[in-house]
This record gives sequence, structure tokens and C-alpha cells, in this order.
Amino acid sequence: MSGEPATHREIDAELCGRPMSLGSGRAVVALDLSDRMVVDASGLVHGGFVFGLADYAAMLAVNEPTVVLAAAETRFLAPAARGERLKATARVVRRDGRKSRVEVDVTRGEERVFSGSFLCVTPARHVLDR
Repeated sequence: MSGEPATHREIDAELCGRPMSLGSGRAVVALDLSDRMVVDASGLVHGGFVFGLADYAAMLAVNEPTVVLAAAETRFLAPAARGERLKATARVVRRDGRKSRVEVDVTRGEERVFSGSFLCVTPARHVLDR
């Protein structure tokens, strides 16, 4: 993997994914869908985990220590199930001062299961510093 995460260093990789590739304004993160994510007997995975994967990839594409999500426009395109591996590919498409627009696609093999546009903000200090 090129580059090192500068943000979200204590995230649970089993729930949000593992960085596979990091570079200038881009990130690829993989997530193996587990029993902990399942909502019913059929093995359907809760969409929040798919969103969390995409959000984490967006944060890594910006890769600043204090980056946070301000807004998102998303589309769930296909269901996800236990045992599958998803891959989120994120790229910064625009920067404007402390704001970054990041486009993210989540795929299962060649199939897109999620797409989103994330507005990420990098405040001067951590959002919990008061």
C-alpha cells in the first residue's frame, strides 16, 4: 500500500474496512461482510456498513487528521450479503479551501452496489476540541 493513513487511525477495520491503496486524493478500501453486519436470516447486510465503508474511503482520500463528513448524496444500487467482499474506490474531484468533494463507488467484483458524493471538511482543529 502506498501512503499511510493520517486520519481515522483507531477505526475498527472489521466494521469499516482495510485500506488497500492510498495516494494523492485517492483511496481504495476493502471490507469483508460478516455475521455481525447481518439483519435477517437471508444474510442481508445492513446498508449502514456499506455507507461506513464508503465514508471511510472518502476520509482516506482526503487523508487529513481532522477531516469529517459534512454531507453526502448516495445511492444504494444493489443489496449486499454475508460473506461478500466489497471494495470502495474514492477520489477527490474538487478542493476548495478546507472543503473537498469526494466521489466514491463501492463494488462487488465488477458490479456497483453503491455510489456517493461526499462533502468532506477539514477543520483547523479536531471537532471535539472545545
